[in-house]
Amino acid sequence: MSLDWLRKCIGGILLVSLCLIGFYKPVQQFINTPNSVRMMEGDQVALPKAASVTTLGSSHNEHVQLEEGKGQLSIQGSSVGKDEVVFELAGLPIKKVDVEVLKDFKVIPGGQSIGVKLNTVGVLVVGHHLVETDGGKMSPGEKAGIQVGDMITEINGTKIEELADVAPFVQKAGEEAKSLDVVIKRDQKTVKTQLLPLKEKGDKNYKLGLYIRDSAAGIGTMTFYDPKSKKYGALGHVISDMDTKKPIVVENGEIVNSEVTSIQKGTDGKPGEKLARFSSDRNVIGNIKRNSPFGIFGELNQSIENELMDKPMPIALSHQVKEGPAQILTVVDGKEVEMYDIEIVSTIPQKYPATKGMVLKVTDPELLKKTGGIVQGMSGSPIIQNGKVIGAVTHVFVNDPTSGYGVHIEWMLSEAGIDIYKKDHNRAS
Repeated sequence: MSLDWLRKCIGGILLVSLCLIGFYKPVQQFINTPNSVRMMEGDQVALPKAASVTTLGSSHNEHVQLEEGKGQLSIQGSSVGKDEVVFELAGLPIKKVDVEVLKDFKVIPGGQSIGVKLNTVGVLVVGHHLVETDGGKMSPGEKAGIQVGDMITEINGTKIEELADVAPFVQKAGEEAKSLDVVIKRDQKTVKTQLLPLKEKGDKNYKLGLYIRDSAAGIGTMTFYDPKSKKYGALGHVISDMDTKKPIVVENGEIVNSEVTSIQKGTDGKPGEKLARFSSDRNVIGNIKRNSPFGIFGELNQSIENELMDKPMPIALSHQVKEGPAQILTVVDGKEVEMYDIEIVSTIPQKYPATKGMVLKVTDPELLKKTGGIVQGMSGSPIIQNGKVIGAVTHVFVNDPTSGYGVHIEWMLSEAGIDIYKKDHNRAS
C-alpha cells in the first residue's frame, strides 16, 4: 500500500465526514440560529433546538424567560434590558445568542390628510434667467458661479431668511455699481462669491438673473404620533424641491388639516395623485422640525383623531413584519380616514436604517377602483399588521401603480427623536 494512496484515502474519509456533519441537526441549527434577537417587552420568539442540545437554566437570565418545547426554545421578554441565551451540546457551549428586550412602546396611528408648509434656510435658487442689457444678455448669478439648488444664506453679512430680504440689497448694489458679498450653502459646503446686479433694458429695477424661492407647500399623510410627547412622523420620505429635485433644508414649518377634493387615478407609467386643499380654517396642528429621508417630523400642538384607531397601538420591529395580509389607513375623499387591505409581498429585517424595507401591493377592490392603487399624497399612510403599526407607505412603482415600497416604523420613530432602545424613552425624548 503506497503512501500516496493512504493519504488520498484519509482525505476522502475526512471530506465525507465534513459533508455528513453539515446534515447533523444540531450543526444545521447552529448555522441557522441568529447571533442576536431584538424583541419587545412581553413578546415571544421561538428558536429551533435539537433534542441533544440544552440551554442554561432560566435562573441565569434576568430579562427573559425560557421554555423548552419539542424541537424549539421559546424566549419571552419579561423586562427591559440585555441578556444572553447559551446553547450547550454534551455540556459544552456551542452557541450564544444575545437578546435585547425593548420597552413595549405604543403610538397612535394616523391616516389623516395633512397640508405641509415648509420654510427654508435662506432662499433657494431654482433656476437662472438672462438679463438683457445694452451690452447683451447674461445671467449675473450664473456668472458668479451660483448653481441651481444653492441656498443663499447671507448678503453683505446680513442673514437672509425670506424672499423679501433680498430685493433691497439688489437695488442698492445696482445703483452704486457695487458687487454683493454672497454666502451660499451648497450641500454640506459653504461657498462665498461676489455678485453684481444688472439693470434690464427698459426697466428701472436691477436683477440677479436668478429664480429664487423661500418656502414650499404640499400634502401628505400623517403616520403616527406619540400620545405622551406629541412627537409625530409623516410622509415616510424626504420632501424635495420640484425644480431642483434636491431635499429641502428646513428651518421651520407647519402642518395643517387638509381635505382631499378628487383623485387622479394611476396608470402604468404614470403615478396617480390625490388632489387636496388646505382646510378653510387653516388651523395649525403642529410644527415641522426635520425633513429627512424618512419623512417630516415635529410636534403636534393638539391631539388628532382618525375615528378608526384612536387608541395607542404597539409597534413591530423590522424582523417581526411578515409577508401576508395587512391594512393601510388613508383618505381618498374629504377628511374621512378609511382602512384598506394590502399584501406585504416582501420584507427585509434591517439592522440599520433604510427607506425601502417592504414591498407592498394594494389588494382592496374598493381602493383599486377609486385610485388604481398607490397615488402621490398617499405617502405616510400607516401600515397595520396583526394589531401593530409596522411602517408607512412611501413610494409607488411607476410601471405598476398597485404596488410600492414601505418604510419600517422603527426608523421613523428614531427620526422623530423617540428612542425605543432606552428604558425610559418618554423621559429621554
